[in-house]
Amino acid sequence: MLYVGLDLSRKRLDWLALDPQGEPTAIGSVAPDRDGLVKLGQRLGDAAVLAVIESMSGARFVHDQLELAGWDVRIADAFKARGLAPLACKTDRIDCQVLAELARRDLVPEIWLPDPQVRAERERSRFRLHLVKHRSSLKNRVHAILFQHGIPSPHRDLFGAGGRCLLARLQLPEPWASTLHASLALIDRLDEQIADCERELRRLGLDHRYIPLLTTLPGVAWVLGYTIAAEIGDIARFPSPRKLVGYTGLTPRVEQSGERDRRGPLRKNGPNYLRWALIEAAHTAGRDPPLPADRRAHARPPRPRPRLQDRRNRDRPPPHGGDLAHAHPRPSLCSGRRLNPRSRMTAH
Repeated sequence: MLYVGLDLSRKRLDWLALDPQGEPTAIGSVAPDRDGLVKLGQRLGDAAVLAVIESMSGARFVHDQLELAGWDVRIADAFKARGLAPLACKTDRIDCQVLAELARRDLVPEIWLPDPQVRAERERSRFRLHLVKHRSSLKNRVHAILFQHGIPSPHRDLFGAGGRCLLARLQLPEPWASTLHASLALIDRLDEQIADCERELRRLGLDHRYIPLLTTLPGVAWVLGYTIAAEIGDIARFPSPRKLVGYTGLTPRVEQSGERDRRGPLRKNGPNYLRWALIEAAHTAGRDPPLPADRRAHARPPRPRPRLQDRRNRDRPPPHGGDLAHAHPRPSLCSGRRLNPRSRMTAH
């Protein structure tokens, strides 16, 4: 058995092999493409190989190609691997040796690797979110152009039928007029692409076992349900619901000091696209507050509004003795306390 540590960069893949006693047996570097990985798979012969590579962009391609060559490749969590072996001096060769040593000692913090079907689902949903992000950026730019020229927008949806008529009648100077027309053309093109993506996601989501349950949540429809299900993947890999909630990254950090809880920022666990999808679902649920008929009966009744007391007829506290020396009594605060008499100067 040989234990190989792999360090991937854009232009090369460094590797180092250790024997069962921990002694280096081979070292080198190859190009991180298909031909280079085939040569690396043939370099060590027929020996059984256990390789470890840190999780990063491109690590899955290296994993798949070396698995075809007969290697046992594992992807390690980069943050946890750095915590197990903190180093003051860090080079590519040292990284390879550290990963190979973790593989030899069976201490690899391995991450869950989705299968090709889950990867395809994530790519479809992430590309839609990518297009939506660009469309929102263009819409914000159009709103900024109108604000810079002092043009109010009387329409709730500036990019609907009424808003488009308003934008067509505008007489803006150059180059803002050209920028506005180009932004509207790109928005229309992105609308078509996003609609095609949503139709495909809706068609593929009919057979997904998680989506019917996710669509029962307020603010989650077929498209967002497909996105959340694709990002979570196999739910059986989480040992407890607490781990699943922590994977979403939406649980804030709580620092307890005495009897008061201070909530910190959101965590950065899990993929960013999952947080985007859940935040979008929360915004959609906030815009549609009414509950369905089956849940409205179990909803908590609204709290009664506090009755405001008429200030003209409210009971005032009796005047102090010092008020008799003034022509008019000094006003009291809303809380009923008197003003500080030491801060006032009166003439004899």
